[in-house]
Amino acid sequence: MEAKSRKTVIITGGTTGIGKATAIKFAENNYNVVITSRDAKKETVVKNEFKAKGLEVDLQVLDVRNEGQVEALIKETVAKYGKLDVMVNNSGISLGNAVLAETESDDLKQMLDTNVMGVYYGMKYAIKEMLKTNGGSIVNLASIAGLNGLYATAQYNATKHAVVGLTKGAAIDYAQQGIRINAVAPGAIKTDILQNAIDAGTYDVSGIEAIHPMNRLGRPEDIANGIFFLASDENKFITGAILSIDGGYNAK
Repeated sequence: MEAKSRKTVIITGGTTGIGKATAIKFAENNYNVVITSRDAKKETVVKNEFKAKGLEVDLQVLDVRNEGQVEALIKETVAKYGKLDVMVNNSGISLGNAVLAETESDDLKQMLDTNVMGVYYGMKYAIKEMLKTNGGSIVNLASIAGLNGLYATAQYNATKHAVVGLTKGAAIDYAQQGIRINAVAPGAIKTDILQNAIDAGTYDVSGIEAIHPMNRLGRPEDIANGIFFLASDENKFITGAILSIDGGYNAK
């Protein structure tokens, strides 16, 4: 099947963890998959990893904090593949966890630039293109921290609550124009970053598992499956939803 006859998805931060699992899910379902990274050196390694699975991805260098870069990437993707069907705003960072009075102001500024402005830019320019083709789907990465307050995480909480607000507000804006906008709110997920922190003794794995009624960590694939559902044609009457994928955390 030629590229322009397939659906197309952009996944920011798609080289590791949840982003990578999401890219695999879409590629397995015959999408044109564009993933982004700030590190150009990853291209060969990442493409080879997907090739080993019999899958192809298009890796583009992108800093989601740069509005011009985000706009250009989305326009270039549409020019190459014909249109943009799905935008997954996955890129995010967490810095300097501490009680609020002991946090660094610059940490919050950096998280706002990536976690909020990066999502905003991705939504803004994806919507502009989707309006030209009568619709599409956007899925943002929120967090249990976007639905709750968590100890020593007020800065991160604020950025993920903002993602929830952007998702719900924009969903209403475009509900009658064929654009569905939703988010997922993961619990603690066993990514390489979390595993490295556990191995280093930063976190106690049993303590993290225990916050979930299922008493385990989630897998990146758990989140990827939720993202794919929200983006797919199986979901035509859901917009403005925040899908909790958290082992029961929000049921407490």
